[in-house]
Amino acid sequence: MKFGFSLDYYAVNHKNHHLGSRFAAQTHATYSMQVFKFGGASIETPERARKVLSIITAHVESPLLVIISAKGKTTNALEKIAEAYFREDAEEAQRLFAELEADHIAYAEELLGTREHAVFNKLRECCTEISWVLSEPHGREYDYYYDQIVSVGELLSTAILAAALKDQGIHTEWTDVRDIMKTDDNYRDANIQWEMTEQLASTHFNKAFATHQVVVTQGFIGSTDENNSVTLGREGSDYTAAVFANILNAKRVTIWKDVPSLLNADPRIFPNTVPIPEISFREVIEMAYYGAQVIHPKTIKPLFAKNIPLYVRCFIDPSLPGTLIHSKPEVKRYPPIMVLKTKQVLLQVYTRDYSFITEENLSRIYNLFHDCKIKINLIQNAAISFVACIDNHPERLEKLLEVLQKEYDVRRNEDLFLFTVRHYTQHVLKEELKDRTVLLTQKTRQTIQMVVR
Repeated sequence: MKFGFSLDYYAVNHKNHHLGSRFAAQTHATYSMQVFKFGGASIETPERARKVLSIITAHVESPLLVIISAKGKTTNALEKIAEAYFREDAEEAQRLFAELEADHIAYAEELLGTREHAVFNKLRECCTEISWVLSEPHGREYDYYYDQIVSVGELLSTAILAAALKDQGIHTEWTDVRDIMKTDDNYRDANIQWEMTEQLASTHFNKAFATHQVVVTQGFIGSTDENNSVTLGREGSDYTAAVFANILNAKRVTIWKDVPSLLNADPRIFPNTVPIPEISFREVIEMAYYGAQVIHPKTIKPLFAKNIPLYVRCFIDPSLPGTLIHSKPEVKRYPPIMVLKTKQVLLQVYTRDYSFITEENLSRIYNLFHDCKIKINLIQNAAISFVACIDNHPERLEKLLEVLQKEYDVRRNEDLFLFTVRHYTQHVLKEELKDRTVLLTQKTRQTIQMVVR
């Protein structure tokens, strides 16, 4: 059966950063500890949150650092608030904000069983951060306001879950990760300031675990030297978990998902997926690079540097073994691993004077893409043309087209898909490409990528 192109599950915007030699350094904090990361789906409802609480309470025999994302579709809701604010639709922004605040209050009341709880003061404090932003006139770029608003989702969810753990008698500390995770001001894709973050994390968690069984904090967010909130890129909670595991020399990291294990494709797009019980870091980082959303692209390096195993397990049925990801050499064959990126744009850039696309033009074009913060997912160049497949970020794309068209002729095709298959077979390609037009193909012995309509 062919895949369903209507879903936007694997559209990931990521950027490959050099993480530096800090990963190789040992820290003062050494625990027989674990790091758990729970995504938004795991706490989407109070019923699911109770499953998460039971998983955490079953693993408190050693120190446990718990990273929790914003619940359910909260990040999407916050994005709509940011968009309404930036287009100066104050009434819509306030309406959406009121809905979000009421939703979290109702969620907390159902989970905790009472409205008379100290955590509701914390929730109001978190929501005040959004109120401050919405009351300010525009004076900075959209990405700055996006991060100030969207980062609150993680604060709300973690405050509620930490309160629920305390109510169950678990010695739990709630930590605002922005006091620890320090970054530059590259809003929406911030780069970590490693030395400062390492010092702050070692000091804070040494103290916290001296008196607490569990520390609950946020993934995905951090702060600048000026204490402005930042985000690390969508799905950045995995990355947060890996960074702290590295700094604290954790014995393992577990990412809890709503699937039995790591699969060879997204089951919501591909109907005949198969589980992968064991896989190497190298293979997973290839998957992440090509856009698979199972693991954040930057997660692997800090774990590989300390040889910390990563487990992907199912929070719905914790008895399942899940998938082990480790640094052992390749020892087995993998099934075809398929990744689909939707909302792709194919740009064709031509020199006007028929000069060749060689080093000088390539360097110039790459710099223009970089300046507009656009990652190239696939490239190909001929004598006088350069072709790039990119994610469709409308504001960034329009800025890129504006600067490119000053020097080059540009054509574009939109609403395309980038289909990547690792360990491909001809049978899989034939089946998955039925009734589709292939516009561009690149392949090696192990990997094939196709831009298709």
